Amino acid sequence: MGPGSGVGEVNPDEAFTILKKDESARLIDVRTRAEWGFVGVPDTREIGQTPIFIEWSAYPDMSVNPAFAAEVENAIGSENPGTLLFICRSGARSLQAAMAVTEHFARQGKSVTCLNVAEGFEGDVDASGHRGGHNGWKARGLTWRQS
Repeated sequence: MGPGSGVGEVNPDEAFTILKKDESARLIDVRTRAEWGFVGVPDTREIGQTPIFIEWSAYPDMSVNPAFAAEVENAIGSENPGTLLFICRSGARSLQAAMAVTEHFARQGKSVTCLNVAEGFEGDVDASGHRGGHNGWKARGLTWRQS
């Protein structure tokens, strides 16, 4: 669990395994439109999954999307959602997003399993100050594509 958040954490390999084994699980990419367009997106088509793309915060001022949790609820369209996995660049925004969705459902008396993909899509910076090669979805060799 993230510190005091009620949200669990998994690495990208674990997230992919969950998505592969649980058809009700959903991957929610909370990065910005610019990140989806210029950096790429997880490609889960081979396992019959389609990520949900909802910005947690908007570029350039990175203001938080006040309707985020409601947009997630609308996108999953289920009374009893399966496991929801949240991914961003490195795992910080996605943890905040997962916490917000957990709280949103709790206010409705619903329990939902929200997991943060801790390393994110690009991962942490390496010794050279670059992302994408040290850890994260891309560095672990999971499928992705340019959008």
